[in-house]
Amino acid sequence: MNNDIRPPQRQIEPPQRPVEHAAPAPEPGPHEVSPAPGELPPVIPASVSDSTEAVPSLPVSDVKKKRSWLAWAGIALLICIGIGLVAGYGWYRHALSPMTTKEQAESRQIKIAPGTTPQQIASTLKQEQLIRSELAFMVYIRVHNQRGQLQAGSYIISTHESMKQIVDHLVSGRVEEYEITFYPGAALSSSAATDPTPTHRKVLQKVGFTDEEIERAFTASYDHPLLADKPANADLEGYIYGDTYRIAAGSSVEEVLEVTFDEFYAKLQAENVLPLLSERNLSLHHAITLGSIVQKESGGDDKSQIAQVFYSRLAKGMNLGSDVTYQYIADKTGVARDVNLDSPYNTRRYGGLPPGPIASPSIDAMRAVASPASGDYLFFLSGDDDVTYFARTEAEHENNIKQHCQQKCQIL
Repeated sequence: MNNDIRPPQRQIEPPQRPVEHAAPAPEPGPHEVSPAPGELPPVIPASVSDSTEAVPSLPVSDVKKKRSWLAWAGIALLICIGIGLVAGYGWYRHALSPMTTKEQAESRQIKIAPGTTPQQIASTLKQEQLIRSELAFMVYIRVHNQRGQLQAGSYIISTHESMKQIVDHLVSGRVEEYEITFYPGAALSSSAATDPTPTHRKVLQKVGFTDEEIERAFTASYDHPLLADKPANADLEGYIYGDTYRIAAGSSVEEVLEVTFDEFYAKLQAENVLPLLSERNLSLHHAITLGSIVQKESGGDDKSQIAQVFYSRLAKGMNLGSDVTYQYIADKTGVARDVNLDSPYNTRRYGGLPPGPIASPSIDAMRAVASPASGDYLFFLSGDDDVTYFARTEAEHENNIKQHCQQKCQIL
């Protein structure tokens, strides 16, 4: 029995749409599913091109060009970075290298006081022309973790040392010594332009002393037996003994000079020069003065005979007639060399010894003054062959000039 009292459902027909003469639907593709009869076709999203407001797009060729430009820009950037890194590394490597070659090397005394900062040390090294760059120094000590290891002290640093060697110096903190060489026959400050022998001033400058320090030491007063006979108004010309010394780093110029005084006096004592000078009634100052002239006139092992000539001329009341004396004072005072120069140093014009030494004599020259050779020569000359020729008379001397001194004797 059917208890369903609901009236039977009537199927409602969908309203009939007017038939549109549309283009026939395309045949479904091989992968498309055709709707079943009575079913609505699946809704297909409209494409961008179907939109009433389509987004403009770049042509494919423009997109490719843009991508290509970006790629080249990236490559160029990488190349620039690479060049910068290579250039920076090259600069850094160069900055670590020594300032000079070994042949051109000079030493500098560097004093680092307690509390000096690494930047101040870098500035000092740069001012002394020991490093090429303060920045490179700072980078080096940071990279090698040595920033906090630099120690105060006195150091001798060469311009031929690399950054590593310099930093090792400053890290070691050890007391150092350096060599300094003064030359026999050298003057304090003045010398002929053609004289290759460095003056004592130049030697001191080369190891790092300033002109002010040198001048102060040259004019200072010293309590030393070597200087006991030196007149108060005389300078230290002739008293700095020519030799090589080892000096402790941080020594003053005065301390360096005192070392040379000690050496000179010790040599005079060892060679028994002082008692021999007393026998001749010759003061040490006069002996050094004569020894300096012998040193400048000598070409080698002829010093004793040259000393004999000077003693013989003095004994006869003759002028020494030494060209090197007026040449010395001309060079020292900055005037032209002139055989007629009016100066007590011109032993062609004035008799006796000049007021003081003209250079530093060697111990051989001092021995020659203390114990001259025997003989009665009154003249000598250095020939063009660098041999010394002696003569007893002026006629013999003139003949030696003609025979052996056609070039040198023309030079005043």
